[in-house]
Amino acid sequence: MSRRVPGAVVSAALAAAVWEAFARSGLFSSALTPSVVDVVLAIGRMLLSGTLVVHVGTTLGRIIAGMTAAALVGVPLGMLMGRSRRVERFVLPVVSVLSPIPSLAWVPLFIIWFGLGDTAAVALVVYAATFPLVLNTWTGVRSVNGLWIRAAEAMGADAGALFTRVVLPGALPFVIAGLRQAFARSWIAVVGGEMIAATTWGLGFVIFDAKEFLNADVMIGALVVIGLVGLGVERLVFQTLERRSVARWGMVRTAGG
Repeated sequence: MSRRVPGAVVSAALAAAVWEAFARSGLFSSALTPSVVDVVLAIGRMLLSGTLVVHVGTTLGRIIAGMTAAALVGVPLGMLMGRSRRVERFVLPVVSVLSPIPSLAWVPLFIIWFGLGDTAAVALVVYAATFPLVLNTWTGVRSVNGLWIRAAEAMGADAGALFTRVVLPGALPFVIAGLRQAFARSWIAVVGGEMIAATTWGLGFVIFDAKEFLNADVMIGALVVIGLVGLGVERLVFQTLERRSVARWGMVRTAGG
């Protein structure tokens, strides 16, 4: 951890310096390219007013709800596809057709079906997160070494033990990779949905509302907050999950480890 902190500080300082140089270049009006200080002050104002915490909590709540539903559907379905050729032949064409369609393309229909508000935003997250989970889990199950399965069967493992002791641990690195992809796609879906389909709370609404008043400092501040929240989830959730599971088993090295 101590070695990673200076690197993170240096990379953040470099990014801030690049933005500051761009803001002062004169290519755009200063109102459209606020300085780093202006962006920090905008974030500070939202923090002091208490609205930023509510916006972040609202957006994360929608992502958590959507990703939970997507995981409950996508992971078991991917497992079934990996273990059954019949399920794979039936499901894979459907997934292959729907997966490339951007979640934001569904916004008009979701508004018609679910109305404005949380339901439409969460539904967008479910749609965006399900397919990475299905495809990565399916790939993970198919990638499990056949020798491991035959050895477990030779030692008398039944179907339940074979799944919990061999297939699931072998596929888990791919499942975690699917969770990472699903989380990234969920942000795209929820922020876009909040701009169009949500109510007056959420980081997407902050960006959209600030655009109406040309508050570029607030817009960029919201983008910075999204990035910081994403970094926090990566470090606190995904890397922790890796360290306590597949990294401990010697199956993968955690990022930055």
